[in-house]
Amino acid sequence: MPELVTPQGSYDISAILFDKDGTLLDFVSLWGSWSECLLTHFIRQLKLRGLPFPEPCLNNLLGTVHNGEGRITGYDRNGPLAMGTMNDLYAILAWQGYLLGLSWAASMELVEACRREADAMLEHSRPVLPLPGLLRFLEECAAGGVKMAVVTADETEAAEKHLRWLGIRHYFSAVIGTDQVERGKPFPDMALLACRQLGVQPSAAAVIGDTNGDMRMAKAAGAAVAVSIAPDAGAAVPGDSSAKALLDHLLPDADAVVQSYEELAFQ
Repeated sequence: MPELVTPQGSYDISAILFDKDGTLLDFVSLWGSWSECLLTHFIRQLKLRGLPFPEPCLNNLLGTVHNGEGRITGYDRNGPLAMGTMNDLYAILAWQGYLLGLSWAASMELVEACRREADAMLEHSRPVLPLPGLLRFLEECAAGGVKMAVVTADETEAAEKHLRWLGIRHYFSAVIGTDQVERGKPFPDMALLACRQLGVQPSAAAVIGDTNGDMRMAKAAGAAVAVSIAPDAGAAVPGDSSAKALLDHLLPDADAVVQSYEELAFQ
C-alpha cells in the first residue's frame, strides 16, 4: 500500500478524496469572480428598488474578504462560501432581500436573476487555476495506483465542468457533489459514498481539503488522515504562520497542514 508522507507524519493509504474549491483549484480566482458578480448585481438591483444594502455587512454576508476597491481577495475557510451549498448561499441572499423589505418570493426571484448573471460570467471567462504543484501530485498518485475521487459542496454537474476546464477530470474515478447525498460536509456521507464507488474502506483513504468542514467529514467517515492545503497560513493567524498555530486556530481537526502540494509525497 502506498505511503503518503506529510510534514506531520506518514500514512498507509490506497485512495485520496479531494475537496475541489481551494484544494484542486484556486478558490478566489473562481469563486471570488463569481461572488463579485453575484453581489454586484444583487446590490445594484436592491438600490434600483430603493433598498440600499448596508455596505459594512458585505464581508460577513458570504464570508468574503474585500480590499479597498471592493474586490474579493480572500475568504473565510469556515464561512458560507467555502463550506455551504449553493442553496445555502441563495438562501442567505434571499434572506437579506426579505429583511430589507422584499417579499420572500420577490427576493428569491431577484437572487435567481443574479445567479444567472454570475453563472454566465463564469461560462465566458472560465477563471480556473490549479493550485501550485497539483498536476505533479496527481501524476504521482496515478502512477502509484492511488484511487482518487472528488468530494465537493458544489453540485456534481458544476464540479464536473470545472474539472474539465482544468483538464484534470480523467484523474478521478468518482465525482461526488452535495446533490448526491442527504447531508453535506461536515457529515461523512460524501466521503463514505466516494469510498464505496472507489471500492476502498474509509480507513484506507486520505482526505485533502481546505476547510475544517473537510477535516470533520474525514474524521466522521473514519478516514486514515485529514490533510489541509493552507497556502495562506500566515494570514490566518496574525503574527504566527506556523502549521501548529493554523491547526489550533483554524483547522483543529486536521491531522496535517501543508502550504502546497510540494510538501506531500509518496514512498
